[in-house]
Parts: sequence; structure tokens; C-alpha cells
Amino acid sequence: MRRWEFYNELNEIVYVVDMDNCQVVYMNRRAREAYKINDADLQKKKCYELLANSAFPCASCNNKKLKPGCFLEDVYYNPVVKRKLSVKKTMIEENGRRYKFTLAVDMGPAGWQEEVGEDNEAMINEGLRVSLSAPTPEISINILLEYLGQSLNSERVYIFEEIEGRAFNNTYEWCAGGVVPQKENLQKVPFNVVSLWYQRFQKGKSVIIKNVENIREKDPDIYEYLKPQKIRSLIVSPLMDEKEIIGFYGVDNPPEKYLYHITTLFEIWGHFIISLLRRRNLVRRLEEMCFQDQLTGIGNRHAMHDYFAAMNLEKSIGIVYCDVMGLKKTNDTKGHKVGDRLLLRACECLKGSFGDFSLFRVGGDEFLALCAGISEEELLQRAEKLREDMKKSDAPMALGCVWRPDSKEDMDHLIKQADHRMYEEKRAIYARAEGKFES
Repeated sequence: MRRWEFYNELNEIVYVVDMDNCQVVYMNRRAREAYKINDADLQKKKCYELLANSAFPCASCNNKKLKPGCFLEDVYYNPVVKRKLSVKKTMIEENGRRYKFTLAVDMGPAGWQEEVGEDNEAMINEGLRVSLSAPTPEISINILLEYLGQSLNSERVYIFEEIEGRAFNNTYEWCAGGVVPQKENLQKVPFNVVSLWYQRFQKGKSVIIKNVENIREKDPDIYEYLKPQKIRSLIVSPLMDEKEIIGFYGVDNPPEKYLYHITTLFEIWGHFIISLLRRRNLVRRLEEMCFQDQLTGIGNRHAMHDYFAAMNLEKSIGIVYCDVMGLKKTNDTKGHKVGDRLLLRACECLKGSFGDFSLFRVGGDEFLALCAGISEEELLQRAEKLREDMKKSDAPMALGCVWRPDSKEDMDHLIKQADHRMYEEKRAIYARAEGKFES
């Protein structure tokens, strides 16, 4: 773009990114030198691959904070260029596109200089600063892994957490650009795979593998996991909550000269990661209490309104409004525990037919299914399946269905229509049942 060429001979780092597709549209000479980028890479790679050496969009991305005419300013250590930078960023709108303009002044090497290990305290403080600036513990964890991966020049950083059945899930991962993510392939890893590691973890020690080929014979189980991931070397450390091991975290293929230095850093970072995981669990529990019906586990009214806010208005929408028949009579004559079991049976029937869509409990005896992208024919077919399941499970409900080819109509109005149709069916059921049910 010609308008940016004015910056080409500046000594400051200048680059411009299309905020809608993450494509770098301009880098001046100084930026290309700092990031060691050639024309071929500029055309092929996304901004997070070029500027953050990451396989994923940056966890610390601040695009949402940018506004035209306003600058965000920060001073931080950039682990990719290994320099302390004073950075100014803003949004520029042009021809219907949004661009992030960044100008960075090189303030020289910082703390641990060009090499990891010269100043642990500076590195740790910077990691704490960037991760704690995030709005949620989840984002903080991802920012921290990103920062560690870049600072340690490694290919992958990850966290494994223990789950029921003495197995492990890879719950968080950062990968350098060009490295294939492995998280989806590393779920429910059996304990026996890492049992030898745990012998060291229980002594509070890390595991260092300088060359994965050296463990082919003495630890074949873990070798079979590591080799397909193209892991040559690694360090893993335990995550200790009080005195209990709840998982581990590690780094793949760091430079050999950093191996023993990283273990010292990991002992400190482990305590911080545990703190973030505790905060994450607390936030999740609070979200469950705020957005989840405590009896059935499906969404409540708060969750429903969040769903409305995030809807794709171009997609079709199917609505199924359900009223559990006879709940009051069951509660009055048999007790609320029996009534709760009736509600749970009804909810299971709803899950059986519409569980791959969004379900909500919107009243004491009322459920709602919101089905984005469904066809009218499929909606009605699933509603008939629900009626059959209700009979088998002795969980009678009255249903009201509404379908629209898009979601642009007012949702409260559509739900009222479905509610009205449900009441029409309810009255018909009462008329046939001669007092069997009581509202």
C-alpha cells in the first residue's frame, strides 16, 4: 500500500495488519530486519505466524481495544525480537477495511538480554505482567504459555490435567509457527504412559529428556507417544496443589543450552500456574451457578439471553417450547423428589431429540430448545421423536414449535408464539385426559 511507504526508511519498527483476516499488509525495512521476514513469508503467513512465531492467533491480541483516532501505548519485552519495545497501536479504517497500525521504538535488550538465563527475575516478572493483564484466568494461562514458548525458543508448551480414572487430558497448548498442534490427539492419556515421570514428580523433581531416542528401550510407553509428535527433547514439571499432583506442564524441543536453566524457572512458574487453575475453576463454578440450571445442568434464562446476543441472524431458527405435564400434582401428592425425577426424565427426553442444539430451563416446568440452522422438516421430525420418547419414559410434555428461515425476527415474539402453540396442545391434552393432569 502506497500510503504506508512514507514509513519505509524510519528507524522505528512499523507494520500494518488487516484486522479482519490477520494478513500483514505492510512492514517497513526496520520491521523486516527485526523479525527476519522476507517477501515470500509476508505473502503466505498470518500476522501471528510472522510476528509472534505462533501457530495460533495471539492470546494477548488487543484488537478489541483499538479505536480510530486513539492510541494504545505499552512498554514490554518482545520475546520474538528479543528487545524491549515502546509500542503505539491504533485502528485505521479505509475502504470498508479495518487496519491495525503499530509503531514500535527499540529500547534495547532487557533483563535477560539476548540469552535466556541471565536474569530470571526479569523474565518471571514480565511473564506475570503480560499474563495478569488478561481479563480471565483462561486467557491468562494461554498468554503465559505463549510467552514461555516464545521466550524459551521452544516449539510447544502445554499443560496436562488429571481426570477421573487416573488419566490425563492436554488442556492447554501453545505451538510455534509450523508446528502441528497435538492437543486434540492427547486426551485421556493413560496413567501408565507417564508412570515413570510420576516417580520423579512425587519427589518434587522435573523430567529432562535430552534425546528422546535414549528412552526407546527403557520407557517404550512414553516413547510411543513422543516420537510421532516429532519431539526430540523436552522438560516436564509437576503441578502440585498443596501436596497433591494434579497434572504437569512442559516444553518441547527447547535449545539444548537452556534445558537445565528451564527447570529452575519451571519450579517458580508451577506455583503461578496452579494459582491460575484455581482461579479458572472458581470462575467456571460461578458461571455454572449463574448460567446453568442446577437440577438439570442445561442453561437457564441468563444463558438464553447470552445465546440471543451471539446468534447468527442469517441462519434459520427452530423453537420448541415444552411444558412438563402434571408437575404440580406430582409435587403435591408424591413430594418434590419425585417431581424432580419427572423433570429430569423430561429433560433427558429433550436431550435425546435436541441435545445437539441449545437447551434451556426457562421456568419451573418449562423447557426451551433453540435450534439454529435446522430445517423445518427436521424440526418437526425431531419433535415427533420427542413425543415418542416421552411416552416411553413416562415424562409427558406439551410442545409448541415455531420455525423461521432466518433469525431476524424478534426472538421474544417467536418464543411467545411457540408458548401459545404449546398451551393450545396443553388444553387439548387436558380435554382428552379428563383431569389426569393438574397445572
